[in-house]
Amino acid sequence: MNALGTSSSIDFYRHFRPEASDDKCLVVARYFTAFWGLIAICFALYAHLVENLIQAVNIIGSIFYGVMLGLFIVAFFIKRVGGTAVFWSALIAQALVFYLFFNQSISYVWYPLVGCAACVILGLFLQKFLRLDQNVIKDYA
Repeated sequence: MNALGTSSSIDFYRHFRPEASDDKCLVVARYFTAFWGLIAICFALYAHLVENLIQAVNIIGSIFYGVMLGLFIVAFFIKRVGGTAVFWSALIAQALVFYLFFNQSISYVWYPLVGCAACVILGLFLQKFLRLDQNVIKDYA
C-alpha cells in the first residue's frame, strides 16, 4: 500500500505541484495510501460475491482490457487516427462495456472483444467524419 501511495504521490501530485515540499508530499502520500487501501477493501468485498479470486480478477480485467487493447491497436497500426478521436472513442467504448456489465446478461469473456472493437471502430469513425486532429493526418500523409 505504501508503494502505491508513494508512486501515486510522485506521479500525480508532484506533476501538478512541483513546488510542493517533501513534508507536504509525505502527507499526500499517506492520503493516497488510504485511498488505495479503500480500493483494496472494495475489491475484497466484490471478490466475496464470486466463486473464487481468479474469476474476480478475470471479470474486473475483462471490463478494462478490451479498451486498452483497442488503444494500442490504434496507436501502433492505425496512424491516421489522432489522439482526440481515440481518446473520445475509448471513453465511449468503456461506457459501452460498463453498460453491458451492469445492464445485460452476456458473459464477461465478451467484454474485451466488444471494448476493443468499439474503440477501434469509433476511433476511425470519429477521425473520418468529425475531422478531429487534422494536423496529425497531414503529418502522416
